[in-house]
Amino acid sequence: MTSGDRFGLIPRAPLEWLFEGQARPPVVVWAPAAVVAALLLTAPLYLAIRTLGAGPDAADLIFRARTLWVVVRTIALMATVMAGCIAIAAPLAWLTVRTDLPGRGFWRVATMLPLALPSYIVGFTVAVGLGPRGILQGWLEAAFGIESIPSIYGFPGAAFTLIIISFPYVLLPVRAALWNLDVSLEESARALGRDRWQTFRSVTLPMLRPAILAGGLLTALYALSDFGAVAIMRYETFTWSIFVQYGAALNRTLAAAWSLALIVLALGVVWGENAARNTGGGRYYRSRGGATQRTAPVPLGRWRWPALAYCASIVLLALGLPLAVLLYWTIRGVTAGEPLELLWRAAANSMGVSALAAILTVICGAPIAVLAVRYPGRFSRWLERLGFVGFALPGIVIALGLVYLGVNYAPWLYQSLAMLAIAYVTLFLPAAVGSLRASLVQVRPEFEDAARSLGRRPWQVLLTITLPLVRPGILTGAALVFLLTMKELPATLILSPIGFTTLASSIWAAAEEAYFARAAAPALLLVAISSIPLACITAREERRQE
Repeated sequence: MTSGDRFGLIPRAPLEWLFEGQARPPVVVWAPAAVVAALLLTAPLYLAIRTLGAGPDAADLIFRARTLWVVVRTIALMATVMAGCIAIAAPLAWLTVRTDLPGRGFWRVATMLPLALPSYIVGFTVAVGLGPRGILQGWLEAAFGIESIPSIYGFPGAAFTLIIISFPYVLLPVRAALWNLDVSLEESARALGRDRWQTFRSVTLPMLRPAILAGGLLTALYALSDFGAVAIMRYETFTWSIFVQYGAALNRTLAAAWSLALIVLALGVVWGENAARNTGGGRYYRSRGGATQRTAPVPLGRWRWPALAYCASIVLLALGLPLAVLLYWTIRGVTAGEPLELLWRAAANSMGVSALAAILTVICGAPIAVLAVRYPGRFSRWLERLGFVGFALPGIVIALGLVYLGVNYAPWLYQSLAMLAIAYVTLFLPAAVGSLRASLVQVRPEFEDAARSLGRRPWQVLLTITLPLVRPGILTGAALVFLLTMKELPATLILSPIGFTTLASSIWAAAEEAYFARAAAPALLLVAISSIPLACITAREERRQE
């Protein structure tokens, strides 16, 4: 009998189908989780209501020729970004984990820092640096008399921008897989006469395949939901088209219909990720629980300098280019008399709302993590997967659902800080749930049972046993949500209270008006603030693995 049953907190019959085959959780766990689930369903329900409200025209809105063209463009971008990120990240992971590459610790940290760069900032720097009449063309014209270069706008610029900022999504799981591989299998292959390349191709690579595919699908998810890079590069995908339709008030019903199509694509990507994790290699990778010994680093020999050049070129493109362009425009603006506005008030607003979002998201994610770890079953699986829908959808879709909710049912919430925080929770809940789940799964229930048997009350067990043990997961999840909130743009633009500006919205406003010098300094400040939690997470992970 569960604790919920002992205290009579759960009506048995109505919830029996939800908890079939599992211990039923107490109401203090499943009730908050159900509230979070209702919040996550807000955007899809709104979109369905708005689209079906069009009546017979709804099908025409979804299946028109232009929608098909946007689908093709979006899928092409997703596939290109996924392939490019895998091609970059897989060799980087192997070089920084399994070889004697000089400065491996530095490269492991430096290659993760592009995650701190928002796509709209990188898109802005790529356009300014590599676009027509940009910095590169100015140098080429002065040195060689070249007066024009091919345009970076459109598909090439959008794909390039998304690849150089999202490859760490592949790098993270592949690095983790390499750390945890059972090296005895590789040693057995070598003992049977296979050389290093044959061992890598026939043993190591198949075991890495689930991590590579999972990371690649995450980059596809990111490309699907991105707004900043595609908007600056003027490449029409679902996200940008939806924002244009909503912002210009051209056709809100069409925006809702396209959003439903976007949800279908997002769910397809999520399904693909689940399928990749359930392949034969994925089951083996998870079942081992990590390697019991470390293999000696592979000597690079004469490939050392090419490997160093490869790592340096990736870091320079993904990190050096954006920072160099921002510094260039900051200096150029100051010398031209532009005041050095770092927008401290906007920075304070960004940090304040990001901290609020981090706290609320961890609180909302806690019951879902508890259900997933302590009460696995139909309800917990459904709820955990539902949480990833928010991550798969762009901020514009979540914002549209909350605007509908606020205008029709909760006008006191509309354009309030609370509604903005709710949007951030909906968008970034998986980041908190994943970290909490990883920490909670390492806490043995026997510790809590022993404390209760010694007379401790449940709240005392929570404060003295459970929370200290899951504190790393809480801090990591909060740091990730803080980082993601600092960068979020579409939901911030739509839901921010009147007069409430953040660094993201200030940078976007300046870049949209082509005031690059005015946008550069705040962009540098945003990158610096966002880098702090990422650097802490990366450094902590490095200390744990070494």
